Amino acid sequence: MSEIKQKLTVSASPHFRSRQTSRSIMLDVIIALIPSLIASCFIFGVRSFIITLVSVTACVVFEYLSRKVMKRHNTIGDLSAIVTGMLLAFNVPASMPIWMVIIGDFFAIVIAKQFFGGIGQNFVNPALVGRIALMLSFPSVIGKFPEPLARSVTITSATPLASLKTGEIPDVNLLGMFLGVRGGCLGEVCIAALLLGFIYLLYRRVISWHIPVTYIGAVAVIMLIAGKGDIQFAVYEIMAGGLVLGAVYMATDYTTSPISQRGKIIYALGCAVITSLIRIFGNLPEGVSFSIIIMNILVPHIEHISTPKPFGTPKKTKEAKS
Repeated sequence: MSEIKQKLTVSASPHFRSRQTSRSIMLDVIIALIPSLIASCFIFGVRSFIITLVSVTACVVFEYLSRKVMKRHNTIGDLSAIVTGMLLAFNVPASMPIWMVIIGDFFAIVIAKQFFGGIGQNFVNPALVGRIALMLSFPSVIGKFPEPLARSVTITSATPLASLKTGEIPDVNLLGMFLGVRGGCLGEVCIAALLLGFIYLLYRRVISWHIPVTYIGAVAVIMLIAGKGDIQFAVYEIMAGGLVLGAVYMATDYTTSPISQRGKIIYALGCAVITSLIRIFGNLPEGVSFSIIIMNILVPHIEHISTPKPFGTPKKTKEAKS
């Protein structure tokens, strides 16, 4: 009889059996982002699709080449590079030059992701690193937004968020804000499309409600206080800028967000406070990107104070601590 050799894989607990894989999760995120892509193409024209296509292609190429150079196995099949490319494209205006978008893709994939080992090992959200790199490198370009529903790429004077920063109520009504008939980045303007994707992700159990609802709800409360009870001001603050996009699709990143429910709530509250402080007191009208990145860095500390102890773990006495 021939000896049957079996390999036993040893790994740390906990051990879960799940039908979900990295590829299936990323595919669900891509499906959830499609309504926003369609909406951006309708609002800003075919250039939205071109920027998204170029961004996705660049991210896939950068991931393939970087893995090749670092002599690691190929990971483009997990679709995470496609998600990063779409999210980065959604965080830039339709007037952004293509070559600048590619630079942002390089920072997102090579610097923020592959330098730290690839998917699951990056400690900050790659797409937000790419956006911040573009904001710091080309502030005058990334801050110019095209007029919605215009036949040509004409630049609008101010976004609703910039108007709120100066204490003015935007010219766009709340319905227009909800449907995306306003200036802004590709994927942030149509709240209806973002919420449709959010519902899909909840249905597929890809994400939970804790981070998005806590993040957006806390910003609403803070802005209601800052606006001295002005509900209209608080609603505009929720729908203006990239709050919904960031709360649903980037703050919920598995790698860079806490695991426990209590940790998720602490994390989301931190994002909300930092976002609100930047919007109210900072020079920049938007603070979502910086707030999520800062809280990404603090996630290990949040996990330390929020992760429940295993059953049966003895409590440390004062004598043992001393």
